[in-house]
Amino acid sequence: MYRVLLVDDHPVVITACRSLLNAAGIGSLSEANDAESAYATYVRDQPDAAVVDLRLKGEELGGIGLIERMRSHDPNARILVFSMLADPRVVRLAIDAGASGYLLKDAPPHELPKALEQVRAGGTYLDPQLATRIALLRAEGDGRPETSLTPRERQALALLAQAKSYQAIADQLGISYKTVINLTYRLRQKLGARSLPDLVRLAVEMSRPGM
Repeated sequence: MYRVLLVDDHPVVITACRSLLNAAGIGSLSEANDAESAYATYVRDQPDAAVVDLRLKGEELGGIGLIERMRSHDPNARILVFSMLADPRVVRLAIDAGASGYLLKDAPPHELPKALEQVRAGGTYLDPQLATRIALLRAEGDGRPETSLTPRERQALALLAQAKSYQAIADQLGISYKTVINLTYRLRQKLGARSLPDLVRLAVEMSRPGM
């Protein structure tokens, strides 16, 4: 038996996870439904492992920042991502942030305790459904989120990471304001960002060394 923190903003998911893990003999479970309370709970309880969704309280990739904060506080943090997001580029972001495993929510129920135990014991886990997708992505490029972006889109993304306004981006790239709007729309489509703040957050993640 060991201590686990469950982080998800859907009560039904928390309930299902709790049931599965209790049945597997994992006794001490705490929970949180947003990044701030999750981090506070992690620091307070010091669990042996955490199960984290990437979409938290409307933030497309809010879990990425949470994982980074957990690992910054505790370099040995054992974190399993439990998400519906199957894009291998998102998987890379999660692993680079410090996650030790990635399990899709449509996996068979018995996979959750199995994956969690593997991660808690110091190993890694990758949902079998993702292996082929990641291999295909690497065959087409280097597996990075920016691989499929045009040079102009990469320039715009870099400026978004610097919190530049649409007008500032237009001036710096020598293009129209409307073209910048179109660029950011295409970036949101390609990178799976639901809103401009989500896109900026992702741009910052991708601009960090090692990305």
